[in-house]
Amino acid sequence: MPGSTHALSSHSPPAAEAAARRGFWWRYRRNRPALGGLLLLCAIGTIAAAAPLLAPFGPWDMAGAPFLWPGEDPAHRLGTDVLGRDIFSGLAHGARVSLSIGLAATCAAVVIGTGMGALAGYLGGWMDAILMRITEVFQTIPPFLFVIVLVAVFRPSIATVILAIAVVSWPAVARLVRGEALRLRRTEFVQSCIVIGMTDRRIILTQVLPNCLAPIIVIASVMVATAVLTEAGLAFLGLSDPNVMSWGTMISIGREALRSAWYMVALPGVAILVTVLSLNLIGDGLNDALNPRLGAD
Repeated sequence: MPGSTHALSSHSPPAAEAAARRGFWWRYRRNRPALGGLLLLCAIGTIAAAAPLLAPFGPWDMAGAPFLWPGEDPAHRLGTDVLGRDIFSGLAHGARVSLSIGLAATCAAVVIGTGMGALAGYLGGWMDAILMRITEVFQTIPPFLFVIVLVAVFRPSIATVILAIAVVSWPAVARLVRGEALRLRRTEFVQSCIVIGMTDRRIILTQVLPNCLAPIIVIASVMVATAVLTEAGLAFLGLSDPNVMSWGTMISIGREALRSAWYMVALPGVAILVTVLSLNLIGDGLNDALNPRLGAD
């Protein structure tokens, strides 16, 4: 029995390490809705990337007769809008705009929020108090109204929209990272780094932030969905870049003919719905797969 116990203990660590290495993808792909969301997003991303090749016309080209319904003309598979612009071309090019803005705004928000949260949580004291008061100020302002004000004050453009969405999105990341930094600062491996004389900057970059990566990834996936919705709302109100075609712009154009040609609004609306749903499903799957409490499953 002692020998068998020793053998079990000697073989358990490699098995545990192998399970840890393959555990993330195994847990993620077992979540069927999350896997379906990933496939949907990959399909949308492929259409967006290949829009110049897949779309038969430019998004602003008056390529056919107005008010063609889907399936009515083989040259315009999803129909045309009030000015004869091809709906499929608009959806393909709109996917590039909406996803690009969502990803760029989320990246900017994650960088700002991660930096603020890591400094506040790790350093504590007066630094924590100041940074968290700044965060609370931003959180007290209604996000969408704040975005509208920022875009209206500056010239509407892709850069302005990205910046405005990032400004209202970073506080959630900052609070999340701050909580993780507060927890990690009390752990033994961080205290050991302090004892051996590592600088605060090095500890934050090499010890704290890598261990905050999992929750940051999860919240970022949800933030992309929120950014896509926010950009669509701005475009619907005419506050996005007027020189680019996005799904929100298509809905804004089609609302004038909502009763007679509802497909102009329905098709880009479905595109937004599917994209946001896929991102939320991915976020749920990442949350389950990256949850360390599930590592022993």
